[in-house]
Amino acid sequence: MHILSIATLFPNPVKPSFGVFVGNQMRAVVASGEVQLTMVSPVGVPPWPLSLREPYVRLKDIPEVSDAAGLCVHYPKFTTYPKVGGDTNPARIARAVLPLVRRLHAERPFDLVDAQFFFPDGPAAAIIARELGLPLTIKSRGADIHFWGQRPRALDQMRRAANQATGLLAVSRALREDMIALGMPADRIEIHYTGLDREKFHPIERGAARALVSAMPNLQISDEGPLVVTPGALIPRKGQGLVIEALARLPDARLALAGTGEDEARLKALARRLGVEERVHFLGLIDHELLPHVLCAADVLVLPSASEGLANVWIEGLACGTPIVIPDIGGAREIVSDENAGRIAARTPEAIASAVNDILARPPSQADVAEHVSRFSWGVNAHNIVRFWKGVLGQADTLAVDEARSA
Repeated sequence: MHILSIATLFPNPVKPSFGVFVGNQMRAVVASGEVQLTMVSPVGVPPWPLSLREPYVRLKDIPEVSDAAGLCVHYPKFTTYPKVGGDTNPARIARAVLPLVRRLHAERPFDLVDAQFFFPDGPAAAIIARELGLPLTIKSRGADIHFWGQRPRALDQMRRAANQATGLLAVSRALREDMIALGMPADRIEIHYTGLDREKFHPIERGAARALVSAMPNLQISDEGPLVVTPGALIPRKGQGLVIEALARLPDARLALAGTGEDEARLKALARRLGVEERVHFLGLIDHELLPHVLCAADVLVLPSASEGLANVWIEGLACGTPIVIPDIGGAREIVSDENAGRIAARTPEAIASAVNDILARPPSQADVAEHVSRFSWGVNAHNIVRFWKGVLGQADTLAVDEARSA
């Protein structure tokens, strides 16, 4: 089975943590030995002079082909127009990718075209699949549905791609329902839960983990008081400001924000204004080697995102034995099944502070927390997506036979 997979969010030599969960999935797929995978990760480069500015200037250093992500990946460049041209990215991606994949298809034919996000990857992959005459699959992960599904031009492209696809995937049951509500065919949508690196993410005794991260001068995390951690890009959708406001109602707690992004200056100003800046630690970008220690050191993980499908960091936090506080979004209720896993709280500082206080008053054991994600692994995740692709190819073969008979 030769799969051509398209993913605009994928690790690369310049940003090795970019889309690390997609990289984990695809490495596990290759390790299964059942798939020959051709991975294509289109890189959007804005026109001059934007291409000379941060964060775009280093994109030119990404090679056309690299195995830095642990497997061979092609990185064709396409022109993108930041903040104004997102709705038109799929056509430009397809134009950039088609010469490459036509050549590769001629050398060794693909059986199926796969997209790892619904937008812009899905409509771009749909164009490529039509050009190559191949079946199509598309996976949805959350923001690709919730954000782009509100933009009419993007939604029209997503619906057409969904109707073309033989099979669709959603990372949670709740996201599947959101896709159906947008007009996507219910009978083609399967659930495909995320995976988990169980060698990295597992309980380390909280006191020992806290002592370790507190001893790291680059983190500057105090060893005093309960520790709340909020991982994720510092962008408005993730809601870190709500956690900082909640901290004002948690006088003994400290907050570690693990991530970088455009919202950092605003969040620092908010912490100063509320008088909690001494208790808010901006950790910057934390790699996947250190992140498990930070998660294990925390008493509670809080992530009040406006939207998620089923966040990988929910699973990683629970695997480390850290209860989570999250809103009632996406697959939240599929993960927080009882109070040992955490709390589902409204996106308000008051509700977040109340949920954190409740957990701190009656903390579950790390083992009981981790048990909630015992079914997750990248091996299971890879097995299920390979099974899905095989099923799609079986359907395509059956359809071809039926069409031949009717002819």
